[in-house]
Amino acid sequence: MHNTTRLNSFRKAVKAREFLVTAEVAPPKGGDPSHMLQMAQALKGRVHAVNITDGSRAVVRMSSFASSVILSQQGIEPICQVACRDRNRIGLEADLLGAHALGIHNILALTGDPVKAGDRTDAKSVFDLESVRLLQLIGKMNQGLDCDDKSLTDGATDLFVGAAVDPQCKSWSGLQSRFERKLAAGAQFFQSQLITDFDRLEKFMTQIASGCNKPVLAGIFLLKSAKNAQFINRCVPGVNIPEHIIDRLAQAKEPLAEGIKIAAEQVQIARQLCDGVHMMAVKREDLIPQILDLAGIPPVVSYSLPSQVVSSLR
Repeated sequence: MHNTTRLNSFRKAVKAREFLVTAEVAPPKGGDPSHMLQMAQALKGRVHAVNITDGSRAVVRMSSFASSVILSQQGIEPICQVACRDRNRIGLEADLLGAHALGIHNILALTGDPVKAGDRTDAKSVFDLESVRLLQLIGKMNQGLDCDDKSLTDGATDLFVGAAVDPQCKSWSGLQSRFERKLAAGAQFFQSQLITDFDRLEKFMTQIASGCNKPVLAGIFLLKSAKNAQFINRCVPGVNIPEHIIDRLAQAKEPLAEGIKIAAEQVQIARQLCDGVHMMAVKREDLIPQILDLAGIPPVVSYSLPSQVVSSLR
């Protein structure tokens, strides 16, 4: 049986108010997790936890729960993303109970991308809950109750739950309302969508997130080329990569190296404004340590401890 006594170093780092570093890794599109593990292993010692996506962009991949367990077994602390698109509240509760039992305690509660964004456009969406109601459900489960306030007779969960935020949302009042609702529903940390407008991030941190006492991690995305940046502008809703960045990439002799430099600069800006960074480098997660080195971000203090060491601390 999987050992569930691993120290939760991400929760510990949040409570210690460390500058937080997380990174995103996609589950395999198939039954072999070796590439996912290879990318995640490259992040060991450099991030507090690794996000595992849950059907991102409505594209079929391995379950985020299964992928999180695989990472955990290799000593890599996961943040398991949970989207509401594909499961009703019965399925969500069942998976969350299973995650807790298997030692997966960090959860990012998401509404989920619409089916029309993905590769199964004729599939049926569920959306029985959305992210705020999922946060509320997890809060109940941590108190030993199910969604109908009935007792979980075999024990409460101990899930450390976060939420997504988009400081670049066009509606300022909508952004504020949604953020406050997620806070009230029990979000313990926030990870942002990819940030390109750092003036907007600063405004969000000073006018909305100020005093909330929960860490906000800015989303930093590795752009590999001008073509890559243009594709994101075209295909990712709400993202507008500025022309001056696209021009830098287009004029660079080595666009990937320039992208690494741009990402490092953005990490340095974010470090002055918020509580951490959430790194995204699709299919090149192995380059994230290089970006962090360039930005002057040291290795994390504690990543994970063997279970026998955790036992000795109790």
